[in-house]
Amino acid sequence: MASTIPDKMFFKIGEVADITGIKPHVLRYWESEFKLLKPAKNKSGQRIYRRRDVEVVQQIKQLLYEESYTIAGAKKKIARRFGEEVENGNGADLAVARRVFQEVRGELMEILSILKN
Repeated sequence: MASTIPDKMFFKIGEVADITGIKPHVLRYWESEFKLLKPAKNKSGQRIYRRRDVEVVQQIKQLLYEESYTIAGAKKKIARRFGEEVENGNGADLAVARRVFQEVRGELMEILSILKN
């Protein structure tokens, strides 16, 4: 059963290990296997997990340990789950957002030049 995540925004790898019951070396391995699990690193190089990262770890744990998925099967299941969130507008695709921003900015610059003339 998934453990309750404390009401914090960021967690160190040891805290994630305590919350999820997954050893730090396994968490580091999962980072290399699951694209969605990419904690940031602070200035001293320590991994800083967001709340969402901890939720992903809990889902991976459930798939691997409770539902007996293989790593490959869990990857597909996780990708499908989060792919649906992106399609439904719950996730953000940074590249798309940047492109749209650049297009809007370009159009606004054109409007500004028209107004100046």
